[in-house]
Amino acid sequence: MAVPARTCGASWPGPVRTARPWPGRGPRPCPDPRGPASGPARPLLLLLPPLLLLPLLAAPGASAYSFPQQHTMQHWARRLEQEIDGVMRIFGGVQQLREIYKDNRNLFEVQENEPQKLVEKVAGDIENLLDRKVQALKRLADAAENFQKAHRWQDNIKEEDIVYYDAKADAELDDPESEDTERGSKTSTLRLDFIEDPNFKNKVNYSYTAVQIPTDIYKGSTVILNELNWTEALENVFIENRRQDPTLLWQVFGSATGVTRYYPATPWRAPKKIDLYDVRRRPWYIQGASSPKDMVIIVDVSGSVSGLTLKLMKTSVCEMLDTLSDDDYVNVASFNEKAQPVSCFTHLVQANVRNKKVFKEAVQGMVAKGTTGYKAGFEYAFDQLQNSNITRANCNKMIMMFTDGGEDRVQDVFEKYNWPNRTVRVFTFSVGQHNYDVTPLQWMACTNKGYYFEIPSIGAIRINTQEYLDVLGRPMVLAGKDAKQVQWTNVYEDALGLGLVVTGTLPVFNLTQDGPGEKKNQLILGVMGIDVALNDIKRLTPNYTLGANGYVFAIDLNGYVLLHPNLKPQTTNFREPVTLDFLDAELENENKEEIRRSMIDGDKGHKQIRTLVKSLDERYIDEVIRNYTWVPIRSTNYSLGLVLPPYSTYYLQANLSDQILQVKYFEFLLPSSFESEGHVFIAPREYCKDLNASDNNTEFLKNFIELMEKVTPDSKQCNNFLLHNLILDTGITQQLVERVWRDQDLNTYSLLAVFAATDGGITRVFPNKAAEDWTENPEPFNASFYRRSLDNRGYIFKPPHQDSLLRPLELENDTVGVLVSTAVELSLGRRTLRPAVVGVKLDLEAWAEKFKVLASNRTHQDQPQKCGPSSHCEMDCEVNNEDLLCVLIDDGGFLVLSNQNHQWDQVGRFFSEVDANLMLALYNNSFYTRKESYDYQAACAPQPPGNLGAAPRGVFVPTIADFLNLAWWTSAAAWSLFQQLLYGLIYHSWFQADPAEAEGSPETRESSCVMKQTQYYFGSVNASYNAIIDCGNCSRLFHAQRLTNTNLLFVVAEKPLCSQCEAGRLLQKETHCPADGPEQCELVQRPRYRRGPHICFDYNATEDTSDCGRGASFPPSLGVLVSLQLLLLLGLPPRPQPQVHSFAASRRL
Repeated sequence: MAVPARTCGASWPGPVRTARPWPGRGPRPCPDPRGPASGPARPLLLLLPPLLLLPLLAAPGASAYSFPQQHTMQHWARRLEQEIDGVMRIFGGVQQLREIYKDNRNLFEVQENEPQKLVEKVAGDIENLLDRKVQALKRLADAAENFQKAHRWQDNIKEEDIVYYDAKADAELDDPESEDTERGSKTSTLRLDFIEDPNFKNKVNYSYTAVQIPTDIYKGSTVILNELNWTEALENVFIENRRQDPTLLWQVFGSATGVTRYYPATPWRAPKKIDLYDVRRRPWYIQGASSPKDMVIIVDVSGSVSGLTLKLMKTSVCEMLDTLSDDDYVNVASFNEKAQPVSCFTHLVQANVRNKKVFKEAVQGMVAKGTTGYKAGFEYAFDQLQNSNITRANCNKMIMMFTDGGEDRVQDVFEKYNWPNRTVRVFTFSVGQHNYDVTPLQWMACTNKGYYFEIPSIGAIRINTQEYLDVLGRPMVLAGKDAKQVQWTNVYEDALGLGLVVTGTLPVFNLTQDGPGEKKNQLILGVMGIDVALNDIKRLTPNYTLGANGYVFAIDLNGYVLLHPNLKPQTTNFREPVTLDFLDAELENENKEEIRRSMIDGDKGHKQIRTLVKSLDERYIDEVIRNYTWVPIRSTNYSLGLVLPPYSTYYLQANLSDQILQVKYFEFLLPSSFESEGHVFIAPREYCKDLNASDNNTEFLKNFIELMEKVTPDSKQCNNFLLHNLILDTGITQQLVERVWRDQDLNTYSLLAVFAATDGGITRVFPNKAAEDWTENPEPFNASFYRRSLDNRGYIFKPPHQDSLLRPLELENDTVGVLVSTAVELSLGRRTLRPAVVGVKLDLEAWAEKFKVLASNRTHQDQPQKCGPSSHCEMDCEVNNEDLLCVLIDDGGFLVLSNQNHQWDQVGRFFSEVDANLMLALYNNSFYTRKESYDYQAACAPQPPGNLGAAPRGVFVPTIADFLNLAWWTSAAAWSLFQQLLYGLIYHSWFQADPAEAEGSPETRESSCVMKQTQYYFGSVNASYNAIIDCGNCSRLFHAQRLTNTNLLFVVAEKPLCSQCEAGRLLQKETHCPADGPEQCELVQRPRYRRGPHICFDYNATEDTSDCGRGASFPPSLGVLVSLQLLLLLGLPPRPQPQVHSFAASRRL
């Protein structure tokens, strides 16, 4: 008797589903379409004893189906397990491949990875590489100091006297609005020819250096011309360094005046808009120019701070923050009558990228009100610096005060906190145009070993917020050779396109004296740097002997990774270092915290831990065992680690000395053999130096074959280990075709393909036509199925990846398949290894039908069970698919198979998107565990700008009354407006674009952001469970059971009788974190362990502090102001004017 359709308002005939008694109530009625009066009920899982799930007997004379009993579903599960195991035994060929390896035992040797020896060797190789760069650095720094000391200052030097290659000259000549085009440059700029060099990823000229000068510095000033004059001699030293070490990359001298001279010469990478590059703001320069800093920035927000002045202050603070690195600590506070932090940070915090972003956003919210109270601001700052209960730099201590002026000198505060030792330097900044007496501000700076600066307009901000580094450099210069310490930087993006690099830095000191017996000069001339590309360091690490899941990593004193397979920033901003913490590169746990601390402390160690790892496609979590071994890299701030799974202790090394056998196996790589032997994909590895790479594997194979026709596998230009292993695995997998696959009918078992992938780089797919739909990575080490199969025992199912935002799968021509793979474990003596993975590709539609049959009550292959008119039957997944939902879900929570035809195109989706109610029940009942983490390297689309007005940002707009008032034209407001507009004529893009956009960086299209990732994996439940989803009138029974030797969960559930009660939907896809990940205010309360540089130069008894700053400005010209205003009123486009040179750049060397 057929089961009637369910309709609201009608009861189920006979003892069907609604006849099941529910505690305390009768049969379930159809719900009120308006929903429950008390609001949606929350689902509650109640584990039920099997007795409660026993079906009621049917009423006499009526037929009925009941929810299947537990033992029935366990029987279905065993049938599924047996079917999967049988297919894999027949077609997977695990046992046969083991025999093939043993039959060919004479063709390979088993080598051992000895972690301690291996990591020490790699650390030694890296040390030697960096030591060669250190020697070149020292030669450059010594030469620079001697050249400058011998140089004779020329007051009357002219632009035409200096001949050099201006790296930006070509771009400026192409730009009709550039400064040199307008004025007609007098500089004798060289015109050079360049050749493409793959090492630099650029066109270079090895005979000359190039010079880059910031846009806001006048090239024709006396200081700059003298700088160009004496640094020209460095050219020969650069060339000699390269002769001694041809592997050297960029050699750079960054001058304290802003001039950059680098070798070899190459044109500057001109941005689309204004170029804001200044070497003094580069991470490597900041780190090399001074010791670490503890800085407190206090900002006057009293009512006297006008709108324009406050905007200047906000911009100045942001620019000041950009001069800090991860070795520094900072806090920012505003003050009037009281002082308070501008952000949630209540103490000094590390000046890393995320903390600085919090400060910059908070500063924008400052509002001016109240009266000026210097005492409140300075007391707050000194209290911050005296807090010893927090992590901080413990070196240079300083207070940076931004104000529009005041009368109070707060001498009592300095006497209480800072005198007589004056361990805290005070830097004062007079911001905006005003008539206040600046003497008190000068006095504060001069009596506290600091410096006084003036910031009258936007044009003075960048130069005056970085000049303080010269003052901090004084103790370094006076320390002489003791301060000549090479430091290695964090990872950052090279501005000239080299990619990710680290830089060795060495400060360059001014050794001149003003006269006989005079004190030595205290000025730092600049910083010398030599780049080392991360790829060059990676080449020193083992490539393929560690297996797919083994790797080498390195961290610095901050815990940031220098090397790591997960260091893959999606966007790079050359203004900021790439700072990925080791605990963010991996899934954090206590063991890894201990390893990280030990590495930062420079210790050696070894530890085996159980940990969680993400799959390569970031969809799955596996619990694995890993062996960590680590040693310090001597003479550097780095520590090196090695991670090995236990099964990667040994690896195969082919020994194909028989050339006839080489040729025989090589022939199975030829496309002509694919029809009979299956298609072969080869991993795109660097087998030989002359092998042309290609993203198309067919083309890469063609290039490989053409090269092998010219050279032998034993050629010196080739990697013999890679080549021999590749050719051996070609022969090994061909024998698997011959012994197992060729004589089998795949269609009988509804298989689309069988395959084998090996450590040697071979992926063989049979039959050949199946390769057309093969989408896995041809590099097995980069294929998710390969790496997961090695880490898990049994059969690993991998459904096709589906994004919830994309359209469902298209089931056409039986081409959609589900991969099932398993590792081949090989035991040779007492040595165990996993050199290969084999598997099959299931025909999705055919196996969905087979799944129904296996999870049914059929007793005969071709005859489904019938329920007689007077019998009682259990529902099954075939006959009752309208009432019973049966699914296979993998360990990540993704749908693999379903008995519902309409769900076949949803295979591969997270099951919550298919049945949110049931997935939540599985999670709540501990079948799944959730792991949340953050991806700090993600890229996001840029947010739309908040200010859509047409007026330039931050410019005061005078009213008509102001124009008509003669007194206004000579006021500070008019003068400030004039300076804003004068700067705007030169840097008009400042009013239109953010710095990142102005530099033409990729951030104009995408910006770095933090993404929250959520993965699910099997929980602690490993048994068979029956449960009920108590959802009021929509309650459902379900049964869930793990399938042995697989990564599958078998779930049988009632289909919803009516609309499900609303329940929270579990999310698996990445989500954008507007707050940049975990709450920064909470994270800084539990800072991660780090160590600063081991040297500190913040004091020298012979330091001369008499040079502590002076005011510099020029009076406004009424004629110029009137002309400028008339020009604005008439709406005429202004012509660019020469840059007004800042007083801070006028220092004489």
